[in-house]
Amino acid sequence: DLKTNGQILAEKTAVGKVLVIADPADQNKVVAFNPTCTHAGCTVTWAKEEKAFLCPCHDSKFAGDGKVTQGPAEQPLATYLAKVEGEAVLVKIS
Repeated sequence: DLKTNGQILAEKTAVGKVLVIADPADQNKVVAFNPTCTHAGCTVTWAKEEKAFLCPCHDSKFAGDGKVTQGPAEQPLATYLAKVEGEAVLVKIS
């Protein structure tokens, strides 16, 4: 899914939803986020071409590191440590 869709969305984890993308700064690495928009709780999606997370509800936009680039959201997306081991993507939730 990561190579095909540019993202992996795991909807049922111990902490809720987790979205994994290829690191925009280094395509050999992955980064993971809580994809819940910090404005109203909608699920953001990764727009690979724009290198941004987009919220479908109120048009908030987040950079590839989770920071807000366009409101109304004011807080960044929560981030998690992630790595690829073989065919698996491992995410560490702190």
